[in-house]
Amino acid sequence: MVHASDRQHLQVDGVDVYVEGHGHDTIVMVHGWPDTYRLWDEQVAALKARHRCVRFTLPGFDISKPRRAYSLDETVEIFRRIIDRVSHDQKVTLMLHDWGCVFGYQFYMRHPVMVSRIVGVDIGDVDSENYAPGIKARLMIFSYQVWLAAAWRIGGSIGDAMTRAMARIAKAPGKPGTISSRMSYPYYILWAGAHGGYKDTILFKPACPMLYVYGKHKPFMFHSQHWLLELATHPGSEVLGIDSGHWVMKEQAHAFNEAVIYWLTFSA
Repeated sequence: MVHASDRQHLQVDGVDVYVEGHGHDTIVMVHGWPDTYRLWDEQVAALKARHRCVRFTLPGFDISKPRRAYSLDETVEIFRRIIDRVSHDQKVTLMLHDWGCVFGYQFYMRHPVMVSRIVGVDIGDVDSENYAPGIKARLMIFSYQVWLAAAWRIGGSIGDAMTRAMARIAKAPGKPGTISSRMSYPYYILWAGAHGGYKDTILFKPACPMLYVYGKHKPFMFHSQHWLLELATHPGSEVLGIDSGHWVMKEQAHAFNEAVIYWLTFSA
C-alpha cells in the first residue's frame, strides 16, 4: 500500500484502487465505456473534504493490463472484494455511470446490505419491460453496440481504431490514448452471449435512497418515464435532468457536484 497525504493505492484482484479524502461515508465511483477511473476527477475534488472517495478502472478496461473479458459474476465479485476491502464494515454509497450502472445495480441487487445509497447517472431501467425506445433509437443503439462488439472481436489496431472512432462520434471525454477495444468486451458479451452473457441479471429495484441524474440533450434516453415517476416518489430518492449529454459529470461538473453534495447531505 502506498500512502500520500490523503490518498491510498490498493490492489484487489489485480485492479488498482484509489482512495482519497476523509469522512465517515465511503463513495465508490464506477465509470462506464470508454472511460477510466479518471472520469471522476472533478467529483473527487469536490467531495473528498467530507467523504472517502474510492475509484478504479473497470476490470479489463485498463490499457496497461492484459486484454481479457470479465463475466458478470466475475465483475460483481471483484466489486464485492473491493468494497469489502475499503468499507471498514460500513455500508457504502455507489456513484455509477453507463456500464458502471449496469454492473453496480447488479452488485446492489446481490449485496444490498453493503449499500446505503446510490447515485445513478444516465442509465435507468434499461432492463425492464417499461423501457421501450422508438424504432430510430433502437436502430441507433443496435448500430453502436454491434460496432463495438465487433471491435472487441477483431481486436488489435483495427479494433482499437474502431473503438476510438465510436468514442469520437459519441463525444466521450476520455483521452484517445486511454481508449482501446479492450473496453468493448461488455458489448461483445451482450450480443454474442459469450462468457455467460447477461441473461442472469436481476431486475433493478432499489430499496435504498437513490439520486438519478440524466443528461437531457441526447438522441435517446436510457430510462422510461415510468422509471422517473416511480423513483421520484420513493422515500429519500430524487430525479434530476441536467442540460448536458451522456457524460453529465464532465459536461456540467459544477451543477452535477452541487446536486450530489446537496442530496448526500440531506439523504444521510
